[in-house]
Parts: sequence; structure tokens; C-alpha cells
Amino acid sequence: MNTIRSIWKLNTIQLQHIRAAHRVRGKAPIYCRTIKERIDELNYKDELYTTRIDIGFPPQKNPKLLSRVEKTEHMKKIKSDKELERKARKCELHLDLDQAKKDWLLTLGPQHKQQVADHYGIFDHLYGEGYFTPYLNLDIFYDIKDDSCLPVYCGNVIKPAEASERPIVNYESDPNTLWTLALTSLDGHLTESDKEYVHWLVVNIPGNQVEKGDVIAEYLRPFPLKGTGYHRYVFVLYKQNKEMSYDIPSVTSPTLEGRTFVTRDWYQKYQDDITPIGLAFYQSDWDSTVKSFFHDILQQKEPVYEYDFDPPYTRPQEWFPRRQPFNLYMDKYRDPKQINKEYLLRKLKNEDPFKAPAPPLKFPNAQLLPRGMPTWLKLHERKIRLRWGRVNDV
Repeated sequence: MNTIRSIWKLNTIQLQHIRAAHRVRGKAPIYCRTIKERIDELNYKDELYTTRIDIGFPPQKNPKLLSRVEKTEHMKKIKSDKELERKARKCELHLDLDQAKKDWLLTLGPQHKQQVADHYGIFDHLYGEGYFTPYLNLDIFYDIKDDSCLPVYCGNVIKPAEASERPIVNYESDPNTLWTLALTSLDGHLTESDKEYVHWLVVNIPGNQVEKGDVIAEYLRPFPLKGTGYHRYVFVLYKQNKEMSYDIPSVTSPTLEGRTFVTRDWYQKYQDDITPIGLAFYQSDWDSTVKSFFHDILQQKEPVYEYDFDPPYTRPQEWFPRRQPFNLYMDKYRDPKQINKEYLLRKLKNEDPFKAPAPPLKFPNAQLLPRGMPTWLKLHERKIRLRWGRVNDV
């Protein structure tokens, strides 16, 4: 009998998981999943939907890429060069930045661009599980007048006013090849969050002469909405296997009609004849020109996303408010427009359009106020002299 009671008691303790005379909630550790099992469950991803597919060109052998042995020998040679070390230590070593950029583009540049695009979620929102390595460099510049231009790199910020006109696009190409250039906004659709707007689409470009291509969608400037942060605008260059005629309605006016676009569906339809090879993108946020673009060009009200704060609470009026300035207490229950009107009339009372304004008081607090003036009015006058409070709103 004692043996049965001991076994029953042991099982009860294990089920209740009593530790230090306290019953711990949940199952005992012997019945729970391990931390590894729990982490594997949280990080589980279906391979059918998460396996990434390279939709670009295969990597090509670059004669400038050094093998591991050649890199080791090259580093030994540099470290043993005493003259090079002396110039670097004395800040006398000069580098050709243009040549360094060319070497970077021919070696690790495409991989770095791909990593940056992955960081910004460009491939996920364009192609879903697809991605590509941009082996062809795109030189894109916005002309901002005054003999200066603004380049498009990988995620730099360009304001809508600076991108109001279509950019200059250049790349290295054989004149006998055909290309397609597409510019889409990944975050700017006004009604459907899972779709894009095509801002520019030029097809059948001979070589690198973009101006001679067939324009399906005319250039549309970026218009990020106020309160929505930064929007991504992506240029993708596709190489064509033949002359293409896309089944897309032509858009020749700067409107939003016919510009709804889904890159993944469009590419899936023509993937046998086009292959992405070039990539560049920038970010843009709201400025004042977006408002005029909606009003003057799109002929519609500008959507604004801002938080509407509730008006401050004003308690009911009292018959005799204690320890509160008379004027400030009464202003709580007056129309703010009427208060601003009084300040404006007071300011214009002493203004003369034919005379220069009077210089401000050098020592405002040293100027005496009338002896019989109430305390609340003295505080009011001091604030006006020091330009504190509401007087600055006029």
C-alpha cells in the first residue's frame, strides 16, 4: 500500500511540476518541447513558396577576378612594398576613383547591388521568389538645371521636385540588341496595396539609344503621399531576344488611368523573351510640389495621411476661477480667429507703409508700465514686447 501511495504521489508531483513548494504553470519539462523544436516550429518555411529562383543571366567568368592563390600573392606583394606603406602613412597615396569604380563594377559590384536590393525588399515586391544579379550597370541621371545632375544609385533619396522630368539613361550595349526599360513605384498605388504604378515603359530600344525606343507609358513624375514615408522607385532593364509587342494599353498623358501594373504577372507572361540584367532604384518622400501635381495635373484632391489629434479638453466655465490669469482663462472660451484678429489689428495700428518699422526695444523688461495697470495686463504687455506666445502666430 505504501509503495502504491509513493508512486501516485510521484506521478502527481510530476504532473503538477512543483518546484520549491510552488506549483509551476504549464506542463512539466519532461512533457514539453525542447527549445530547438520550438525554434524550428517558429522558423518553418515551406520550400515550395520560399525557394528563390534566379531569373537573370548566369554569372560569366571575369578575367579580372583573381583566384585565392593570386589574391594571397597580391596581398603579400602590397604588404612588402615599403614605398607604398610610406605614402599611405603620410597621406601621399593617390587613387584613381574612376578606375576603382570600373574595377568594382567588373568584380564585386553586381553582388553588392543585389545585396542592397534584397535589403530594401526590391526583388520580393517585384518578382516574389525571383531575383537576379544586375551584371549590367545603369547610369541614370536627373537633370536639375544649373549645369548639375542627380544620379540614381541603390536607394539614395531624390525629392519629387528633382525628378519632375524624365531622366537620362545610359548603359553599355551592342547596337544590334534590343532592350526594355521599366520604371515602377512599389509603394505608391492609391487603391490597391499589392499593385504598382508604371511610371515609364520603353520597349524595343536599339542598343543604348533610349530615345529611339517605343514608348508605351510616358514618364510620370513620383508623387509620394504626405504622411506615408519613403517610396521606392525601381528601374529595371530587360534584354529582349526579339522585337516585342506587349499586350499593354498605351499611356501618353500624365494620368493614373491605365498605369496599374504588376511586374510579377507581366514578367511571367513574357519571361521566355526577356531577361532582367540592369537595376537601379531610389527613394522619394513628400514635398510641396506633390500637392500642385494632384491639383493641376491629376485634377483631384491630394490624399494626406496624418494623425488627427483630438482637440484639447476645456473644462466648463466657473463663476470665479481661482489663481488663473483673467485674460488666459477667457481666451480658452473664445474663437481663436477673433484672438488672432485682435493681435493683427494691434500690430497694424502703428504700421506706416511709407516709413520703416520702429526698432525693437533694446531692453524690453526695463521699460516701465503704467502704475495702475492690472497684473494680468502687465504680463500680457511683457509677452508682446518679448514676442512670446500668440503674438508670433500673426
